[in-house]
Order: sequence, then structure tokens, then C-alpha cells
Amino acid sequence: MHVQIATVTGQRKPADIAILPYWEEGKKIVAAFPKKELDAKVLALLEKDFTAKSGESLFSYTLEGVEKRVLLLGLGSLKKCEADSLRSAFASAVQLCRKKKLENINLFLPSDLDLSFVEAILDGLCMANYSYDALKRESLKDKPTVFIKKINLIGAKKEVEALIERNEHVMKGVNLTRDLVNGNADDVNAAHLTKVAKELAHKHKSIKVEVLGKKELEKEKMGLMLAVNKGATHEPALILLHYMGDPKSKDVTAVVGKGVTFDTGGLNLKPTGSIETMKCDMAGAAAVLGLIEVCSALKLKKNVIGVIASVENAIGRDAYKPGDVYISHSGKSVEITNTDAEGRLVLADAFSYVQKHHGPSRLIDFATLTGGVIVALGEEASGLFSNNKKLCDQIKQAAEVTGERVWELPLYPEYLEALKSPIADLKNSRKGRSASASSGAMFLKQFIEKDLPWAHLDIAGTAYVSDISAYYPSHATGVGVKLILEFLKSL
Repeated sequence: MHVQIATVTGQRKPADIAILPYWEEGKKIVAAFPKKELDAKVLALLEKDFTAKSGESLFSYTLEGVEKRVLLLGLGSLKKCEADSLRSAFASAVQLCRKKKLENINLFLPSDLDLSFVEAILDGLCMANYSYDALKRESLKDKPTVFIKKINLIGAKKEVEALIERNEHVMKGVNLTRDLVNGNADDVNAAHLTKVAKELAHKHKSIKVEVLGKKELEKEKMGLMLAVNKGATHEPALILLHYMGDPKSKDVTAVVGKGVTFDTGGLNLKPTGSIETMKCDMAGAAAVLGLIEVCSALKLKKNVIGVIASVENAIGRDAYKPGDVYISHSGKSVEITNTDAEGRLVLADAFSYVQKHHGPSRLIDFATLTGGVIVALGEEASGLFSNNKKLCDQIKQAAEVTGERVWELPLYPEYLEALKSPIADLKNSRKGRSASASSGAMFLKQFIEKDLPWAHLDIAGTAYVSDISAYYPSHATGVGVKLILEFLKSL
């Protein structure tokens, strides 16, 4: 989708439709654009059936003018305007245009908005202009997917051009993440993630890739990763993407993604109703690839190591077994009390490896780790756990800017008590389902060096939503890319 600006409203070019935003002020509606530029008779007629509540829209045809259709879009009260409501409203407008097979839009940008609000509008427009139809065949012959090809931002100021360019790069990373998560689990395995990482390195010379296959993992004694992958037909891989945007600095952020390309639950098999969406269990890994893509495209002056711990948790005669003990890369022994608590195992070895060999300044991980976080927060926020208040606060602030909400959850000492094992240093899950999100995070914390700032984002509810919407027109959301990019900018 090509987005451009037209600073003079009267000189705009013809388009399929004009999107006209309105504010709701008490019982009145107030145009958020220079109203004199449009036919007053048409607008007066339309406004009679329109209240401008946030997200409300009214579509109609016009008899004359540069555009043959208009869409009145309600933004709610200007005094109570929030970035999230703008994202949602403009995303819904894009979806309506796509349903009507309109490809060229003149969008009258609300006047005098702070640039952060304009950025939210761009985000809503671009997030809505996505579909995953790579696996469709016959249905596309009758109903081909329609995308918005061009949006002209009418009345935009020149400084918006920089936001447009940045948003274009960000969306490439977000959509890469979405495509990977939406793909078939048989296709998107560790080998495919390795291939994507190497393609990014070929595309961007600022990225260097390091891959540990099964032999290297055995040599490094990555016992937990190897255990989880024992029943799989595809070999595991630890993939590291080095992006050094500021080579003079020693400050390095490690971003680790859980890459379980399909999670059956292992011998503790997931039931029907829980297993069908488990191709999304590599959403953390996909977010790492998307983030590194964006950092490089934007030439971000930060140093980032993206780490992907990729396995498949399969069943079979070789699958790892409940009750057995495995030795982690760190040397800690772990009793397996639930083979479906596998994500924390592969992350533990990845944490240990990147700390030992690359000494990051901080470590952040993305993981679709627990169903418990969905029980606690639904699909509206990711669970945030951290051992460092400053890091935690920075991520919260980034969440406020991007709209990718987080909510801090506790790491009480009692959660560690529940992970003690009579035959090993730790067990990988506690008895029962209580505090499962915090227990999973507490397990991970045991593999973080004492003074290293660390944050864990449990994205089980936010990475792959059950109900699609205007803003999320596919189940895969691409969550995490914008959040950590904003965090990195704030450092």
C-alpha cells in the first residue's frame, strides 16, 4: 500500500472514496477537516443520520466531485481522544473500503493532531490492510483478495512523510511475523526459520546469522532443547541474528523468542479444543525475525541479538517422558512433570547460551508460554514479568505508545517453592493450574544471571487471537515487533 500526502485539500486527485473524520461534541458533530473543501449540500444531508461516535461510519454515494463516494467516520470526543480509538476507527474504515473493493482513498486527516496520534492513524490503516491467503486456491478465483493500493492523506503536514516511511518499514516486519505464524506447521519448521534468517542477512548486510544445529546443540550440552525435540521428525536449531547498529557501543539487547513450531503437548497430549492452533507456538520466534528486519531497515542505532530456540514438541516412541530428569546448558537438572510445559525448557537453554557467549546488557523474551495468562488477562494484554523495575517501566511506556498492552504480574518467592523437586534442582511445572503464568516465569528466572536485567512477555493471548477484527484481520497479530522497537528507541 502506497501512502502519500497532499498538503492542499483543494488540489487533491480523484479517488474511489473520500474518508471524512468527525468529532462528537455533546449533541453536535464537528468536522475534523476543512469543511469548505467539500460540497456542503451533500454533507448536510449525510450528517442528519450520523452522530460521530467513536468508530461509527456512514457510507454514501455522491452525485459530483473528485470522489464518487464518501465515508463519514466518527472519532468520538476530541477532548477524550486516545490513540487506541483512532487505530480502531481508521482500521474499520479500511475494512469497509476493502469489502466494497475500493482501492484508492482520499483520507482527510484530522487537523492539528499531535504526531503521535497521526502515527496511530497510520498504524490502524496499515494493520487493517492485511490478509493471509497464501494457502487459498479455488476461493480466490471467485473472490480475489482486495487490498487498498493507495491512500492520499489530505491536509497532512510535510513532517508526516517521515512517519509514513517509518511505518512502511515497521509493517514489513509485522507482516513477516504474521505470515510466519499463519503458515503451516509442517512448512514453518526450524529449517524454514533458519532460511528466513539467512534471507534477512542476505538482504541486509547489517545482519549476521549464527546457527546451531543438532550436532552443535549436543556439543554445547543443550539438554533441555534436545529433550523437547526428541520425538520430532524435524531437527532443532538455535538461530542467532546479530544486528550491530551501533558498533562503537558495548550495549547489547538480547531478544529471545520461543520457537516451538508445533506443540502437541508431548506425552501429556493436549486435548481437542486446545491443540488446533498450536502452529502459533512459534510466535515469539517470528516476532524476533520481524523485529530484526525492522531494526535493519530503519538503520536503528542500537545493538540487538535476536535468539530463536526452535524445536517441535511431538509425540512418538522417542518423545521425552514425564518423570525423567534432563540436564540444562547451565548445568541445572530439571525433572519433567509435564511435557506440555516445554517452552520454558527451550528458552532456559537459549538464555544460558546467549549469556555465556555474548554477554548482553539486558534480555527480553517473547513466548506463547501459558494458557494461564489468557485466563488472567484475556487476549487484550500480554503478561509482563521482570527482575528490574527500570526495564519493566520502559516496556510499559513502550506499550502505552504502541497500543500493544502489557500488564505486570508477580514473581513471588512462593512460586519458586512450588517448583522444587525431590530428585532434581527444579521441576518444570507446579502441581495444579494455579498461578501458572507466574510459575512459568519463575522457572525462566532461574536461568538468568543475578544482575542481568530481564523481562519476560507471555504473549499466549495476544499473538494469535480467537476472533478477527478490523485491526487484526487475521488470527496472527504480529505482536511484539512494534513494542520492542519502541522500547529500543527509548534506550
